[in-house]
Amino acid sequence: MGEHELNIVADAMTVVKAERGQTIIQEGKDGDDMFVVEQGVFRCTKTFKGDFKPTFLKNFEQGDAFGELALLYNAPRAATVVCEKNGSILYRLD
Repeated sequence: MGEHELNIVADAMTVVKAERGQTIIQEGKDGDDMFVVEQGVFRCTKTFKGDFKPTFLKNFEQGDAFGELALLYNAPRAATVVCEKNGSILYRLD
C-alpha cells in the first residue's frame, strides 16, 4: 500500500475515546467497523458453546487492531472487547 492509499484510509478513520468498562464490540452482534488502538488496553473474551462464563483470549494494546473479521466475512462479532483503562483512544474505520 502506497502513501496515497494510506492517507485515504487514515482520513476515513474517526477517533473514539473509551472509558474503563465500556463495551466496544459485543459477541454475536452485527459489525460494520474495525478499530485500531492508539492508547489503552482492551480485553477480548469469547463465550464458547457449552460455557456460561466468557473465556479470556487476549488484551489489545497500542498498534493492535480488532473487529476486521466481521467486516471481511459479513458475519456477527466473534468476541466481546471491553475497555480496561480510562482515557483510552481508538481509531474507528467503518
